[in-house]
Amino acid sequence: MQVSLKPELIEKELIQSLSFNSKTQVRQHPDLKAQIKKATRLGNAYRSKVSIFFEDDEGIKRVDTTIWAHGAKYICLKGGVWIPISRIIEIKS
Repeated sequence: MQVSLKPELIEKELIQSLSFNSKTQVRQHPDLKAQIKKATRLGNAYRSKVSIFFEDDEGIKRVDTTIWAHGAKYICLKGGVWIPISRIIEIKS
C-alpha cells in the first residue's frame, strides 16, 4: 500500500499539539504491526529514522523520526511523544 495523498511533513515536537479525538477509520498497511516492530528495532539498535504516515483530525501527516517503543495502542517517539497506532497508515524505513 502506498500513501497516495501528499502528507504534510511536520516536526516531531508538533505532534503533541495535534488532535486524535475523532473516531476516523484509517486505512492501514496490512503489514503495519511488522513495520512497527522493525522500526522500533531500527530506532533502538541503530538510531535509524523512519517515515511515519498517520492521520490526525485535520488530515494526513508525515514525521521522520525514530521509534523508541511500542505497546498495544501507541508508539513512543524520542522525547516521550506518543502516536495512537489506530491512526498510523504506514511506516517506511
